Amino acid sequence: MSDERPVRLHCFAHSADGVSVFDRWAASTGEGVEVVPVVLPGGAGSSGPRPVTHAALLAQLLPRFTDPGPGPYVLYGHGLGAMIAFTLTRALHEAGLPGPALLAVASAAPPCAPLAAGVRAMSDAELLDVLSGRGAVPAASDEGIMLRAMLPVLRADLELAQALDEAALTPSPAGPLTTPVLVVASQDNPLAPAAVADGWRRWTQGPVRVRTVPGRHFFVRGARELPRLLGRACRVTRRLVPEPAPVG
Repeated sequence: MSDERPVRLHCFAHSADGVSVFDRWAASTGEGVEVVPVVLPGGAGSSGPRPVTHAALLAQLLPRFTDPGPGPYVLYGHGLGAMIAFTLTRALHEAGLPGPALLAVASAAPPCAPLAAGVRAMSDAELLDVLSGRGAVPAASDEGIMLRAMLPVLRADLELAQALDEAALTPSPAGPLTTPVLVVASQDNPLAPAAVADGWRRWTQGPVRVRTVPGRHFFVRGARELPRLLGRACRVTRRLVPEPAPVG
């Protein structure tokens, strides 16, 4: 595998400000995989406004993937990042452009009916209730403390999530995806248990596999099982989608 280009694993975090969770992944994914954290517009270390609409997100993100370079690549998204990775995959499909060889999503339910109440109209207490899964994340837990500290950012993220859900529910003019999908659920995550994660099957005609790892909603932080799993998936992708032989 040393003579082959590594499979690029483009990673989308649960929040525009959460890309640092992928900083140490390269040590766990294994050989033949290049971890590429995607810094979203408006997040830490980037410039420009934070997108809160489907059109704004794609206007800033799609140009990065219209010429992805040689060899297969994989998109991975966690939480909101899963919907962003799915939205990007669908947009590439609709534009007739090469998409990822594999779409991997974690800690996220598939597209569903958006929230009845607009994010901007919610009080802090109402928004925290929604973000915690109607009490699924204890207020005094590390996750609950994190939610409160990140509330302004999460408002924008949830508004974007609603917009992406609404766009996903509009039938695609290019027909359904055929991209293989790997769905990663966590054992103690009531927001997206394996039974809910299995609903991703309706969003592609390609094969769908569901895998379960330890942890709660933010199991992406400090977990070794997840990057190891994705590293193996990337190497399988390399075998199934070999790089074209040079011409001449």
